[in-house]
Parts: sequence; C-alpha cells; structure tokens
Amino acid sequence: GLGFNIVGGTDQQYISNDSSIYVSWIKKDGAAYLDGRLQEGDKILAVNGRDLKDLRHKDAVELFRNAGYDVSLKIQRRLQPQNGPVGHRDDGESGGLPLAAFLVPGLALAAAAVWILLRYRQRM
Repeated sequence: GLGFNIVGGTDQQYISNDSSIYVSWIKKDGAAYLDGRLQEGDKILAVNGRDLKDLRHKDAVELFRNAGYDVSLKIQRRLQPQNGPVGHRDDGESGGLPLAAFLVPGLALAAAAVWILLRYRQRM
C-alpha cells in the first residue's frame, strides 16, 4: 500500500460541509513516510490526475488501491493552527487544557447545585 489512511468523502464528511479527502494517519516506515512529503491533515485534491472532488469514501479508497506503483498526488497543505503543530506530539504534551480542567469544576458545581436543591426540598 501507500502507507497512509484517508478520511472524508461525500458520505463520510471529516469536516462539516466539506466532502474532501484528508490524510488521517501515516504509517511509520510506509511509502508515504519514507517519501516525507505527505503530512497528516493534508487535503488530497487528486490522484494521478484524477480529481477527488465529490467522491464517496469507498470510491476514493478504490482510486488509491488501483493507483499503481508510481503515484502522483495533488495536495493542499493543512494550515498550522496558532497553538501548535498538526498531528500527534511525541513529547507527551496534549496541547491546550486537559479535559479535567473543565470536568472537575463542572462536576463540583453540579454536585453543589444538587445538594442545595435537596436541602431546599427538605425544608418545604
């Protein structure tokens, strides 16, 4: 294989209101990884000159499977977000605030609200 996975298509939109095909994962030591040009998050516009616009996911997969040995991809590089690089970080950092930063205070507030409500109902 080509050494990467794709997401998207008219029937499985990866991004809302966008039926484009995107690179979701690149296999370590696969063809795409060894070539080094393709990155996770890239939008694939064409394979061997064939436009991927308005294709179902399975039809796009079939195009990649039948692409042959020499494959030409036309891609659009994903823009880097303001807060860090695209893809997974290997340094153990998740980027942004951890989920617990929102969950713990939210759960504490919810528990306090339930406790107050129960106390209020007991007095009536």
